[in-house]
Amino acid sequence: MEEASLKAVRVAKWRALQAAGFILAVAGTAALAAPGVHQAGGPKALFAQAVERGSRTVPAAQAERLVWRGADIDGDGQADFANPTGHDTRKSDAYGCGEFGASRDGGSRRHEGVDFMADADQSLVAPISGYVTKIGLAYPGDDALRFVEITNPALHYAARVFYIDPQVTIGQAVRVGQPIGVHHTLEQKYPGGMTDHVHLEIIDNRGERIDATRLITARYEPVVGPARG
Repeated sequence: MEEASLKAVRVAKWRALQAAGFILAVAGTAALAAPGVHQAGGPKALFAQAVERGSRTVPAAQAERLVWRGADIDGDGQADFANPTGHDTRKSDAYGCGEFGASRDGGSRRHEGVDFMADADQSLVAPISGYVTKIGLAYPGDDALRFVEITNPALHYAARVFYIDPQVTIGQAVRVGQPIGVHHTLEQKYPGGMTDHVHLEIIDNRGERIDATRLITARYEPVVGPARG
């Protein structure tokens, strides 16, 4: 955050100097055209005035952050879905792409979830409220990589969070945004270039997997600093 603010200040100063140079060039041309006009204070005063004007007219760049918002589908004014990691989606890497419907196994199947980037051992939160209805293996025979399934009978949705070390039990009630475990890294399963991530599946009342980014959307918002005074 501090680095972004310093960068914005440097950009503003550079633009101010550019503006000052332009103003000086115009003023110099005018002075040559009217040699009888005397500039009070000389070149130094003129340069100081130009820098001040440039600083006033070029605002500092606004720092921004990526914010994820869950849809409110029951109309109670509260988000019903959440990004389990809080990070951006996985982009293309050595093993493919993390978006919903991306090609898998040479095109023989489609990706049925959305991958959200994660840090090893970071806390993961419930993507929906409901009850823990299953804790299973992400891959048969691999006890290290698990998933947690949460079902919400009121909303008629279920969600599965993959690559998690669970800290909940079957039958437990959880609320959206509540910690449910920590991320288990994929470095050993997929060495050599896969971005560490959590695989999230959202299942509707028909039992169909749907694109989680239709219900959990991202946007950039200005960073609001502490009040001064």
